[in-house]
Amino acid sequence: MPDSSVNDSAGAAHDQLLTEVSTDYYLDNKSKVEIAKARGISRFQVARLLLQARETGVVRIEINGPRHLDGDRSRGLAALLAVREVAVVRTGADVAATRDHVARELARVLAERVTERASVGISWSRTIEVAASYIEALPPCDVVQLVGALPVAGSGNSLELIQRFKSIPGVRTWPVWAPLVVADGATAAGLSRQPEIAQALRRADALDVAVVAVGAWAPSLSTVFEHATEDERAAAAAGGAVAECSGRLFDDAGAPVRTPLDERIVGVTIDQLARTPEVVVVGYGADAARGLRAAVTGGFATTLVVDEAAAAGLERLLDEERSTD
Repeated sequence: MPDSSVNDSAGAAHDQLLTEVSTDYYLDNKSKVEIAKARGISRFQVARLLLQARETGVVRIEINGPRHLDGDRSRGLAALLAVREVAVVRTGADVAATRDHVARELARVLAERVTERASVGISWSRTIEVAASYIEALPPCDVVQLVGALPVAGSGNSLELIQRFKSIPGVRTWPVWAPLVVADGATAAGLSRQPEIAQALRRADALDVAVVAVGAWAPSLSTVFEHATEDERAAAAAGGAVAECSGRLFDDAGAPVRTPLDERIVGVTIDQLARTPEVVVVGYGADAARGLRAAVTGGFATTLVVDEAAAAGLERLLDEERSTD
């Protein structure tokens, strides 16, 4: 006959472990990796313990959504735009604070979208770079770099970003070891034929999820704008370019605007993004609204992560569209 006292003791020890791991994670803000290392177990065991703690009532989570995470507003925008989700976060006191708010929400969305063995395309922007720092774990998957490197003062670049994903256990990365914008078309074509770069760019044809940023095509609003020549900017204006995504320009309909700048870009194309089932697009500020709307219209945005200012801009655009129907 089994010794019930032994079973009771084991059950009590397990309950104690659930309590301690939950305290470490939820109250002491320790990462799953830190907890696993301290207790001599795997990160996945920690994740299972946390799930069990919620299922058994050891942990009860109550969510009181703050005013700036207005579910009705987000759902209303998603319905009007006919996209999967619009996540709206608070506009901060300055650009850095806004970027951080958007990045934290982007990290949440990305963690929800990525499944085991998925192929995940990651473009570069300062917001995406910050978001990556908030991602502790992902299911085993492939992360494909979608654009070459673009160093920006006060920030990292896409090569540093892909290295961040490489450090996550179970993640295999496909880097693009090249600049985003090069001197001429011949150089871009030559780099794109390099085996490692070509392999990464080909994988952009079969992504499950992509994460990209959209910026208005204007000074200070697009990190690529300053790299364009006067002739390229003139061609962009003549073609009706309103926004930029991963170095690619597009108009109000979301259609690519072809300019000589395209020949100097090493990275994903709008057409490749349009073929991707799930594309998470990030943007903030009122100036981003027009480009975000165009990305939806063009069929290469299925989820938006924006701040209140961008959301208000989208609402104004939608109102204008309805008034002219």
